[in-house]
Amino acid sequence: MPEYIVTHKSRYDYEETVSLCQNLALMEPQDSEIQTVRHFALTCEPVPATRNRRKDYFGNAVHYFAIEQPHSHIEFVSATDVFTEDPQYPDLASSPPFEQVRDQIRRALQPEELEIVQYTLPSRFVPTGREFAELAAQDFQEGRPLAEAAMAFTRRIYEEFKYESGSTTILTPLKQVLKIRKGVCQDFSHIFLAGLRSLGLPCRYVSGYIETYPPPGQPRLQGADASHAWVSIYWPGQGWLDLDPTNGKLRTHEYIQAAVGRDYQDVSPLRGVLFGGGKHKVHVSVDVKRKEEAV
Repeated sequence: MPEYIVTHKSRYDYEETVSLCQNLALMEPQDSEIQTVRHFALTCEPVPATRNRRKDYFGNAVHYFAIEQPHSHIEFVSATDVFTEDPQYPDLASSPPFEQVRDQIRRALQPEELEIVQYTLPSRFVPTGREFAELAAQDFQEGRPLAEAAMAFTRRIYEEFKYESGSTTILTPLKQVLKIRKGVCQDFSHIFLAGLRSLGLPCRYVSGYIETYPPPGQPRLQGADASHAWVSIYWPGQGWLDLDPTNGKLRTHEYIQAAVGRDYQDVSPLRGVLFGGGKHKVHVSVDVKRKEEAV
């Protein structure tokens, strides 16, 4: 069971003075069967006049900050000490046919399944439609086990889409991502979600962090990691199965989950409103280190 130290820094420098701002941060990982948070701390500079913590609709930890003094910058720093372990996956071929899952959710009457229905619907950044259904249908052939088909779709996105930082923004339409076949982790996760939801299958967006490795013979660069995104599909009787279209694989101990939702809008690490500021520059750095490396 590896232990990780995750440090996430986000700094905003403003061209003009900000007189007041209110912010929400979703940067705190939660305990689960495969993840145990030993310690979490989140600081904000300047010191906020008001701050609190609550759980949102999806069960994520949300930290609220209000800064009521004039300021020209704001910096958030989160530090997490967390243990993770590899999930114990059943045989993917033992999952029910995807049509059976689709029909079961469509006829949902039990509270748990009614809650799942929301993850079959389009959302702010995940439209549904013929193009996305046709993309997913190449792997979701008639009668194919749900998890097996989802793994095949995960690998195909990894093989057919090119990871290229800066090729898209969060506002790039998903149909454009589908056309140019390149983007970053949030794009590939949204493509996966659009494909499955267009087939009537429930799936959700997951944000967090992933352990990365430097090229052979090169030192690990400070702050060179980034937040990461992947997806979960609902497997009746088993729960949520996590897959990573960006890397073409199932979730392992290398992943630290921070939040879940319908798409990026629900789990954005930071969002808020401010008065003043003008143009601004953002600097983000993330470090995911094993405990022995961080000492």
